[in-house]
Amino acid sequence: MDFQLKRGRGTETFSLEDSRILQVILPPETNLRPCTLRDVEEALDSPVGTPPLLELLQRKQPRKIVLIVNDITRPTPYDLLLPPVLSRFARAGITDDMVTLLVATGIHDPHTDDQNLQVYGEEIVRRFGIVSHAADDLESLVSIGTLSTGAELKINRLVAEADFVLSLGVVMPHYFAGYSGGRKSILPGVAWKETVERNHSRMVELMDALPDLDSNPVNLEMIEAAQMVGVDFILNVVVNEKKDVVKVAAGDVVKAWREAVAVSASLYEVPVEGLADVAVAGACGHPRDINMYQAQKALDHADKATKKGGAIVLVADCPGGYGEAVFEEWMNAASCPEDIVKRIRSDFKMGGHKAFGFAKVAAEKTVYMVTSMDWAEVKKLFAVKVPSVEEALRLFEQERGKDLSYMVLPEGSLTVPVPPRE
Repeated sequence: MDFQLKRGRGTETFSLEDSRILQVILPPETNLRPCTLRDVEEALDSPVGTPPLLELLQRKQPRKIVLIVNDITRPTPYDLLLPPVLSRFARAGITDDMVTLLVATGIHDPHTDDQNLQVYGEEIVRRFGIVSHAADDLESLVSIGTLSTGAELKINRLVAEADFVLSLGVVMPHYFAGYSGGRKSILPGVAWKETVERNHSRMVELMDALPDLDSNPVNLEMIEAAQMVGVDFILNVVVNEKKDVVKVAAGDVVKAWREAVAVSASLYEVPVEGLADVAVAGACGHPRDINMYQAQKALDHADKATKKGGAIVLVADCPGGYGEAVFEEWMNAASCPEDIVKRIRSDFKMGGHKAFGFAKVAAEKTVYMVTSMDWAEVKKLFAVKVPSVEEALRLFEQERGKDLSYMVLPEGSLTVPVPPRE
């Protein structure tokens, strides 16, 4: 069987004998059709758990509106989502100067002006103020209380002082929060770095056996944070592997999001009958493999499909290198995967959690990478840089023999293998 995996803006090709392929993990086929502007209009006018957006705006008559948007690492169809939202703003008497777009960077780097243009387009940049959240800038943050977990919830001041908060998002599988979107626009999107770190520190105990959403402490704290902030309305979408929007959900920050989660799960959770000796995973190309910080999701998904002692071949271009300073520092400081596993249990830091994501896999499996990162950077990830998938397979077969089983995850950042329950 011939494969063509996305790598950056190009592709990586390889072949495997059909008899050796245990499973090709692809999003299940559905009859969901691509959504249109009309679907967005209908979602805004018939939302889940709230009155229609226009009615809410007319009732509240807000003067300070914060529209929380995703950063460049999360492809979001603003050309589909923003026009219907902005038309309702206008019908409610809201002028452009009342609206601020707040980029939910979490702990990522702020956007440059060029990135704002690339993501939101010239008209949006010209019409609205756009601010990138800075998780460690205390002057831009304000405390709004203490969560039931004991964590102080500090959020971006613009959100705390807004009369109306509307968030846009994409609902996709997430390797320890369960799914993105919804409540995640607040925590981690526009929260204080220490609040985010305390929330995300629970991932260390969850990643090997991720609980369902109703018992996942990371998710539950995110929901509580969003409800404490008082998000007035969300507009979330689900996209398929072709990046077509196939579901639009709007309304309550939990109820509408859960409706989108159900559709996303049907698209991306894939049952597997067993584990393979080798998994080949693509990180879905640009922008999902813009750096290793983002591409790690594909590694985690491939890990779920691979036997202990097996191998993973990760196809991820990563022109942006590691993509985050703490992640890079942790990788450079470690001499073996166990150093990071030990360090994160006593000194959890954002960025370090990505280092842990690599270390926990490399501690049990051989990792090969087809990437534009140089060999020294890849070595620091406890991986082996190879020029092609076929070279990685040759090397592992040379070590273990040819009697190996394979799984292929062409959309490795998206598809989540679900092994049988023991």
